[in-house]
Amino acid sequence: MLFRKPTSDQAIALAGVFQACQLVDDLATTGLCQQQDFDVCINSLFERDSDSTLAVFGNIDNLRTGLDTLQRTLGTTKSGEYANLLRYALGVLYLQRRLTKDRPKLTAIADGLDKAQRQAEHFSRSHPNVLANLADVYLNTISQYNFRIQVKGMPQHLQQPDIANKIRCLLFAAIRAAILWHQLGGRRVQFILQRSRVLEVARDLQRM
Repeated sequence: MLFRKPTSDQAIALAGVFQACQLVDDLATTGLCQQQDFDVCINSLFERDSDSTLAVFGNIDNLRTGLDTLQRTLGTTKSGEYANLLRYALGVLYLQRRLTKDRPKLTAIADGLDKAQRQAEHFSRSHPNVLANLADVYLNTISQYNFRIQVKGMPQHLQQPDIANKIRCLLFAAIRAAILWHQLGGRRVQFILQRSRVLEVARDLQRM
């Protein structure tokens, strides 16, 4: 089976997926994550009419963590070293496929994002109230599927409501990036079979 070489836009969208997944892992294991990287992921949820793929995330510097995580996860030869990150990413791609065929849930998500946008105008996009609203949108739509991404980490972190909300928002952002990747022609089978070519494009982006 022959595929075209992955494009820069596809790699940018995948970096968005992996950045969100990395922050999920950080929060689950340490209770903390880089605020700037987190803001990039949350902002991407609200960027629905951007002029370019990169504009969804602002600029390439905003995706350094995602590009690095993408390369570490896909480039490792040690089985299990980044197992959780890869599992999260593959779970995100599966949920993206389910969601893109589910018009009622897509409509509910659009309505929920509109409400969150109005709320963010009075606070900020990363305000706890806005994050709680976004987490509820995720819970009432994507979390209703039988398949759910099981996040592994420390119970003392995962049981904190604010951290749980942040993790749900990040998974939401990862799925949004995966939908963008799919719209750009990305496919799960390519993600598996074209690993080396995806890495090549990601390295080129990181040199920018």
